[in-house]
Amino acid sequence: MTLVVFLIAYVVRRRLDSLNAVSTDELWRRWFHQGSVVKAGREANILGGLTLVAVPALLAALCVYLLELYGWRVPAYPLEILVLVLMMGTPGWRQSLEPYANAWQKGDMQAAWHHIQGRLPASERGAAVLPEAMHLSLSRALILAVFQRFFLIAFWYVIGGIGLAILVRGLVALAEQWPQAAARPKYVKVCEWVNWIPVRLLSVTFGIAGDLSGWLGEARSAIAGLKKETPEVLMISANGSLTGYALDPARFSRVHPDEWTDFGGRSLSAVRDLLNRSMLVWICLLALLVIAGIV
Repeated sequence: MTLVVFLIAYVVRRRLDSLNAVSTDELWRRWFHQGSVVKAGREANILGGLTLVAVPALLAALCVYLLELYGWRVPAYPLEILVLVLMMGTPGWRQSLEPYANAWQKGDMQAAWHHIQGRLPASERGAAVLPEAMHLSLSRALILAVFQRFFLIAFWYVIGGIGLAILVRGLVALAEQWPQAAARPKYVKVCEWVNWIPVRLLSVTFGIAGDLSGWLGEARSAIAGLKKETPEVLMISANGSLTGYALDPARFSRVHPDEWTDFGGRSLSAVRDLLNRSMLVWICLLALLVIAGIV
């Protein structure tokens, strides 16, 4: 049933994303509000945030375990679907990317920047004044968001069940939304530990779903590097797996100067297609694991 549960949750979540509905970011923010007040000198402490994430994860895992223990496993499946729908998703991205691509096509880079500035990391917004830098920053943020809110959750749900899926999603939320900014870099480091295997698995999947020869030339060093961070691995792998310089705006502008106005929309379409094909590969792999009796 793991495959069926995930498929239902994935289809429902994609539909909600297209409607820009049911974002759980505000729910996490309210839950983390309990950590908004700390003693002086303990702003960088991460124990409180980890506790707030571990509690719902353990409760969900315990609930599923008890239902299974008493022979009521079937009622747990709708609960898992609901939780996965809430944990996954990138609502609002489509509503930002479409006007961005339209503004890029019109050559209005200032309007394009205004459409997506909220999606860019705060540290990169100032540097995103050049079209090339802006687009690469946006592409990196998009790929990372989809990885964290779909692939990462899918991987750990299959490995450890719904409790582990909640835990890893909570860690991502801590790195983004924990009230004490001094602690966020530490949460990012914790996320890197849980990202290490799934991000490299996704990197390999990019090669399978995209240009394998290009991936072999670019990404082998990325997945072998023990200290390479998640965004770097994702961008190197995606760039190698995409053809037509989809993630190389500088080179695209030199090779195809007459098509520069189409680059923004074309590149985003290529990135999203690669991510969709990669999820299809993961679903097929999960189906094979189910058939083999491993899952």
